Amino acid sequence: MNRLALFDCDGTLVDSGANICAAMAMAFADVGLPPPGDAATRRIIGLSIAEAMRALHPAGTPAHHDALAGAYRRAFTRLRAERRVDEPLFAGIAGVLDTLDAGGWLLGVATGKSDFGLALCLERHGLGRRFVTLQTADRHPSKPDPSMALTALAEAGAAPETSVMIGDTRFDIAMAKAAGMMAVGVAWGYHSADELRAAGADRVAVHPEELTMLLERL
Repeated sequence: MNRLALFDCDGTLVDSGANICAAMAMAFADVGLPPPGDAATRRIIGLSIAEAMRALHPAGTPAHHDALAGAYRRAFTRLRAERRVDEPLFAGIAGVLDTLDAGGWLLGVATGKSDFGLALCLERHGLGRRFVTLQTADRHPSKPDPSMALTALAEAGAAPETSVMIGDTRFDIAMAKAAGMMAVGVAWGYHSADELRAAGADRVAVHPEELTMLLERL
């Protein structure tokens, strides 16, 4: 059976926090609400847009959340048009992907991004051909629902017990556990190492080189 290394994107492969915080502030301002602040926004990175808006504006109605989601998408489009979107790979990630690929792992992505946003991100870094399965919020319920992980496993022909989910938030860890996968947290993203362990992470990597060593032992 194949082994699948399934990666989150924002906060795990790329550092997109500044873009998301900027777009979120613009979205709230556009609908006449005070921005939630960068700290609060970073806490919801990884959720689908609808879930994120419910978390950031719990007093709002479904109509408010829909309006915020639309404003967020427009804000991101504006940022891209102004060439203000920057999603650099975290240092060392390219080497991790090379090493895992050479070691026989299949690679995949499960992300709260849209299909369009993920495609742009992977194209920018020349990574589109590296992954055998790409799962996004466009086609699945939000994390921590296991739908993305289960579909990725099926597409890769991989078993949960020989595969791993790699992510920076408790949402990633919970999704992995719900799908029966090992969960490896990464401490360079948007939730702390302690929070990842508390959520049930089997291991937490502090830097990408450590991530490679952890997976080589599996």
